[in-house]
Amino acid sequence: MDYLIIFILGTIIGSFLNVCIYRIPKSQSIVYPPSHCANCKINLKPYDLIPVLSYTLLKGRCRYCREKISVRYSIVEFLTGILYVSIYVKYGVTLDAIKYIIMVSILIVIGMIDLETTNVYFKTTLTGSILAIIFLALHAYMGLPVINYIYGGVIGGGTLSLITIITKGGMGGGDAEICFICGLFLGLKLTLLMLFLSFVIGSVVGVALIALSKKTRKDYVPFGPFIVLASIITILWGQGIITWYLL
Repeated sequence: MDYLIIFILGTIIGSFLNVCIYRIPKSQSIVYPPSHCANCKINLKPYDLIPVLSYTLLKGRCRYCREKISVRYSIVEFLTGILYVSIYVKYGVTLDAIKYIIMVSILIVIGMIDLETTNVYFKTTLTGSILAIIFLALHAYMGLPVINYIYGGVIGGGTLSLITIITKGGMGGGDAEICFICGLFLGLKLTLLMLFLSFVIGSVVGVALIALSKKTRKDYVPFGPFIVLASIITILWGQGIITWYLL
């Protein structure tokens, strides 16, 4: 029952994340106007907004104008629910669980926007940074060390900033902002693993896209989604990976 409640909560939050993903690149408010069809502009009713279920019952189309709805909405809702449950299973009812659930929520928004627009918006990374700093303050208030997380932010953001400078813009400054946020949430050791995994995943996907003729060597591939995926892997299995490697 706990898992079901957390999954449902995750899908509801995922529905809100979809609003952020859609509206932030358009410089629209994420709270007003209410959710509506982008085609016919009719405000959606509560029964049109049930995560995953409404999309399935409506067969991926608007109830009112029958315009096709992107499957991305259901994917984000379902994925958010699964990630919330996965974090709960691993960390239980702890401050770390809350911290990583918030981190994952921010990263989903940043990663999906970057994937769709190839842009990282400062308002999203600023929000992530503020939330990370709030958790650092909570750690300090509880008497827990925070320097490890500060090192994580500096190394994470600094490494990507250095690469951006060396490659003369071959990697965007937004990627450095994402890594800075992740470092503040993860701490130094897990940040190093996250960086390693993001480059490995990015390289594998990049080579695959070129081999399949989907991209050429000169085409730009957003790196943000790889950082997000690597961070999620690190949250769920990072410590186990590090332990396995050191054995």
